[in-house]
Amino acid sequence: MNNSLKPANTLREAIGICRRSFVGAGFFSLFINLLMLVPPLYMLQIYDRVLSSGSVDTLVALTLLVAFLMLVLGLLEWVRSMVLIRVGARLDGVMNKRLFDATLDLASRQPGRGSSQPITDLGTIRQFLTGPGLFGFFDAPWMPVYMLVIFLFHPLLGFIALGGAVVLLTLALINELRTRKPLMAASAQSIQEQQVLDAKLRNVEVIEALGMRERIEARWREHHHGTIGWQAAASEKAAVLMAGSKAFRLLLQSLILGTGAWLAIQQIVTPGVMIAASILMGRALAPIDQMIGAWKGFVGARAASARLKKLLSEIPPRERHLSLPAPKGHVQLAGAVVVPPASRSPVLRGVDLDIQPGEIVGVIGPSAAGKTTLARVLLGIWPVASGAARLDGADLKLYNRDELGPFLGYLPQDVELFEGTVAENIARFGEIEDTKVVAAARQAGVHELISQLPDGYNSPLGVGGMTLSAGQRQRIGLARALYGDPKLVILDEPNSNLDEHGEAALVSAIQNLHQRQATVVLITHRPSVLKVVDKILVIKDGRIEAFGPRDEILARFLKPKAVQAPKRVEALPPTATN
Repeated sequence: MNNSLKPANTLREAIGICRRSFVGAGFFSLFINLLMLVPPLYMLQIYDRVLSSGSVDTLVALTLLVAFLMLVLGLLEWVRSMVLIRVGARLDGVMNKRLFDATLDLASRQPGRGSSQPITDLGTIRQFLTGPGLFGFFDAPWMPVYMLVIFLFHPLLGFIALGGAVVLLTLALINELRTRKPLMAASAQSIQEQQVLDAKLRNVEVIEALGMRERIEARWREHHHGTIGWQAAASEKAAVLMAGSKAFRLLLQSLILGTGAWLAIQQIVTPGVMIAASILMGRALAPIDQMIGAWKGFVGARAASARLKKLLSEIPPRERHLSLPAPKGHVQLAGAVVVPPASRSPVLRGVDLDIQPGEIVGVIGPSAAGKTTLARVLLGIWPVASGAARLDGADLKLYNRDELGPFLGYLPQDVELFEGTVAENIARFGEIEDTKVVAAARQAGVHELISQLPDGYNSPLGVGGMTLSAGQRQRIGLARALYGDPKLVILDEPNSNLDEHGEAALVSAIQNLHQRQATVVLITHRPSVLKVVDKILVIKDGRIEAFGPRDEILARFLKPKAVQAPKRVEALPPTATN
């Protein structure tokens, strides 16, 4: 059902799409609250008519009528609940794709800030909308109806109920003002604590191997204590008001009952009015009780909403561009200046580059020279701050990513495989074409390795492919990069975890790409694989220091150095002992 919904770009737009359902829930709330008048009116008739007349027929008739009306009330309550559940599902349906895209865009643009928190925030809002706490907000507008009926019984009873409602609302407002800051801080601290813990869990092997558990736990405990501290501060401030609110409600219930009894003794009202007024006041104040009880959930949903609004404003939706022809692999950078997200210093400065289709270009340079940044720019992951990055003459940002992706191959430094089968990972989780999957595996020299797995290509991989060694993950990642018919392949340190056999397979794969006229950019620190490249690009301090034919660049920058044999250390004579 949700797949057919028109996606929303902002949370306000999503709420607008669901507005009709909210109106429907409010419409049902009208009849629910009118039917809530039935029990006190039934009680009034029992005390004032049935008991005084002793009429069993009247009692039976009233009881049957009340039973029918309560059945209708239950049906309306169920329908309202179903409407709000549908609202939650509809809200999720119109927002999940937009949030998923924004979450991935944030993670790709600003490494380190990637988190599933936006999806969790959407779940928080959905749970609040479908929970019982929201009913108090729907029922609150009908409080004046109950107050009016109590005033009709007697003005004194009405003023007691009205005064009690004002006091409880004031206490609720004070509770909001006193707890807003600590609850918001606790929420932010909790998210930070979760992110810190997730990062540490991803590196548990290092923690265990180097005996860092106690120190890492102490560092996490600092964040955890901050969360607990803010939560405790909010709870302590709310506890006094909650206790006072509960005591006041009980006092108010007794007060209106006592006042009704005094009025009945004075024969101003009947005993039925005394009981009915007490029940009606309880019903009139029920929405306040519900809202106070659900206040923590409301604050959580409000904080989640604020975070989602900020995310969606920072990450606008991707524009859909006109479909461009299939690229051939002509790469151009013109005066490209690249500033990483959350940074002010450029990593690439005024880079001009022209790589013709079918060329194999090796990229070398010292660490932090900008090689990986160059890969991200050529893939269109990071935009240029100034200048241009083009593929076949078209700016990379003008390509639709889902259309460009099949023509790109990418093997990052840190190979990440996803939960699924080996075949699904190689096929990029698209429709699996057996011949293409096997062909890519053969090109990467990993077909035999996969065939030895328990279920071959259908072998399931855990999250991150942790069931495989680093070299196996790198070779399957290479097969994924080669899948289909990519025209531009970026390989970032593709042989960092490969043995001799794996490196030979890599060289063979690059040669195969060369024969297919695919453009390959090979980033490496190992000169051994540079023998297959046509040109070499040298980057230093974010600038191109040299770019030209392989042999020429190798002669300039990779001159052989004399290898000195290690000096022999003569054994020392034994020390004389006394």
